[in-house]
Amino acid sequence: MGANESRLNSDDLGPKQGYHVIRVAQKSPAQYAGFEPFFDFCVGINGQPLAGLGVNILNDNISNAQPTKASWSMVEESEGRTIIINTWNSKHQEYRDVSIVPSRKWSENNSQSNAQPSLLGLTLRLCNPLETISHVWHVLEVIEGSPADSAGLVPYGDYIIGWTQGPLRSEHDFFQLIEQYINRNLSLYVYNSDYDHTREVVIVPNRDWGGEGILGCGMGYGLLHRIPQPRKLWDDVVPEDQNQAYLSKETPSLSHSDVSTAPVSSNVTQEPISNDYGVTLNMHEEEEE
Repeated sequence: MGANESRLNSDDLGPKQGYHVIRVAQKSPAQYAGFEPFFDFCVGINGQPLAGLGVNILNDNISNAQPTKASWSMVEESEGRTIIINTWNSKHQEYRDVSIVPSRKWSENNSQSNAQPSLLGLTLRLCNPLETISHVWHVLEVIEGSPADSAGLVPYGDYIIGWTQGPLRSEHDFFQLIEQYINRNLSLYVYNSDYDHTREVVIVPNRDWGGEGILGCGMGYGLLHRIPQPRKLWDDVVPEDQNQAYLSKETPSLSHSDVSTAPVSSNVTQEPISNDYGVTLNMHEEEEE
């Protein structure tokens, strides 16, 4: 998947800033291109680094001393034509070039507002990828009959990476979120390292299940509990010929909830900035320590 005309020059740890893929709309160009929510970060377009990011993309076709800066307006200018979105994946710890054809055809019949339909179907958040990858909670133990057991959490293989409102920003955010949802349905996004698969899990935190705690499971957090790098190759994830499949067939209706943006933390509300460039951006920047 992708092209070979660009190379990214950065340290082995990844970029210092990137546009975090929070959501990928169903049947959108982004879904067919193979974007992976929570793990992908957009850092450039057509080999040019996105303005404001600390990433250097080396392109053999650019001879200027100062590299050209890309902007999301390039997506609109390239409607109907293939572009390359330079992407870093936190799970695989590597860069790749994603080929995508911006198009409004997939969503032009599903828009519920006067705004232009999305060209890509992405919801993004500007943040530091190196901090985001550390905010995961490793499921270590699940007690039989507990809320965690009823929700189907798998010990040692499952990692909680976020919830329906987006990723969490700190260790304490997760526990504050659990407290806020006592006796209510809470939808969490859980990644399983055994199957390299992310799923949505509904759990009901409560203190009346007959054991200790409100979840009934042990959690690990920190360096020793990061998501392990999978062995699966990118070419095994999404076939290249699916990238333009949405251009040749009708798609089912898409609800507004599939593409809307919500707060990125349980206790921090951030309103997204929407535009016509095919993405929904949340311009919250991570604080420097």
